[in-house]
Amino acid sequence: MGGRSAEAEKQDMAWRLIGAVVGLGVGFVARKAIEYGWRKTTGKEPPADPNSLETSLAEAIGFAVVMGVGMEVTRIVATRTAHKRYQAWKSVARKAEQVV
Repeated sequence: MGGRSAEAEKQDMAWRLIGAVVGLGVGFVARKAIEYGWRKTTGKEPPADPNSLETSLAEAIGFAVVMGVGMEVTRIVATRTAHKRYQAWKSVARKAEQVV
């Protein structure tokens, strides 16, 4: 009844798993890189708790903007790259199946 094939569902689930693993790994690395960049640029540790009143408003907002933009850009680039690689791999696998 207009449903997707079992093969399409299986490939979709595989991509979701791959995307989740890529997202977690890239997120961890991006956060560490942004924190390192913050330390090198400002000479101070990144705010552990931006909501703390001991952290200035400008510093809290600055860190939030840098972290948010940096994490999202990294996620988009990594996910798109992984998706392209996955599509290329699927194409090669299909061609190999046709040869056999």
